[in-house]
Amino acid sequence: MENVRPAKIWNPIFISVFITNFCITMGQNMMNTLITKFAHSLGAAPSVVGMVASMFTITALAIRPFSSPAFDAFSKKKLLIICVADVMLAFFIYGSAHSINTIIAARLIQGLGHGCITPLCLAMAGDSLPSEKLGSGIGIYMIGSSISQAIGPNIGLNLSQALGYNKTFFIGVAVMAVGLCACFLMKEVPHERKPYRIRLNTIISKEAIPYSILLMLLTMAVSCISSFLAIYAGLRNVQNIGFYFTVNAVSLLVIRPFAGKISDRYGFDKVILPGIVCFALSFLFISKCTTLPMFLLAAVIAAFGYGIAFPAIQSVSLKKVPVHSRGAGTSTNYIFVDIAMLCGPLIAGAVVDHSLAAGVPEVLAYANIYRVMIIPMIIAFVYSLIIRKQLVGFDKR
Repeated sequence: MENVRPAKIWNPIFISVFITNFCITMGQNMMNTLITKFAHSLGAAPSVVGMVASMFTITALAIRPFSSPAFDAFSKKKLLIICVADVMLAFFIYGSAHSINTIIAARLIQGLGHGCITPLCLAMAGDSLPSEKLGSGIGIYMIGSSISQAIGPNIGLNLSQALGYNKTFFIGVAVMAVGLCACFLMKEVPHERKPYRIRLNTIISKEAIPYSILLMLLTMAVSCISSFLAIYAGLRNVQNIGFYFTVNAVSLLVIRPFAGKISDRYGFDKVILPGIVCFALSFLFISKCTTLPMFLLAAVIAAFGYGIAFPAIQSVSLKKVPVHSRGAGTSTNYIFVDIAMLCGPLIAGAVVDHSLAAGVPEVLAYANIYRVMIIPMIIAFVYSLIIRKQLVGFDKR
């Protein structure tokens, strides 16, 4: 079956995927910032908090060998419906949780759906976009995630203060239910179906590996913001830290469409390399923040870094992967992202434990997280220079 691509970015299929992704990411952004605070409120040590933050990636990675070939063999829409329902179940368990063990169980369940939702949505968005506008289209697609990031964490944090953690998670169930309804209304681009075979080439796309390594290094750092920033800001006596995510996301809304156009016209290296440098500087700044305005400035710097580099790397990866293997390509990206989400919080928790054991004050122990996480960004910058020729440009398809 030939994959017939629409001529415009804002076509009906892209719009439906955009809306579905927004609803799903809204629910997850409302809840994800609360997980570590919830565990911390139950008396969990920093290393356990890090484990709670990263635990869902264990099942996300475990499901990859089975889900990746399914993306190119079966209906992406039907798979997405199943995965959203799975995450809804995890949120329901969070709402009923009163112990660390229950939270960990819910995180493992969430990982099964989480391991599929993001690559599925991205693959469906990529299928619906004209090839010559892929960079711009993915940048626009990411705006939905940016909007949910702008308002989701603040809503979640405010609701938890007013209603408590458990009731807030039940509200998250309702938000995800809206996303599930949107899934049923979604259309998908007809695509060539490959036989369902669990083979290495149906799980991993070799063309996507160089770019997935970059995504892994950046995500390892960014995972520590969502996992530990609320705790760190509390130790700094900074209130309303949820506005960090709002300012960060609004900044993303401004920069991403322009970054996509620059990528399409001049080459992806023109945004990836400066983006990595800017993102590293934001972490150094976060480690020194003592007031809300300082955190908000760090949010802007981070947006102009990670916010332009990450979608640019995803776009060039989609370009390099053959259309009939795009499911495997996006899955490869997120296998490496999941590894980063697993390792990042665990490393961060270990940094805090080690610092506290050395007699470092608690607030400085958490500040050390953001200094240590500059290291993977330095590695990402050097690696980008090594593969720079692959990032510059390529023939249109």
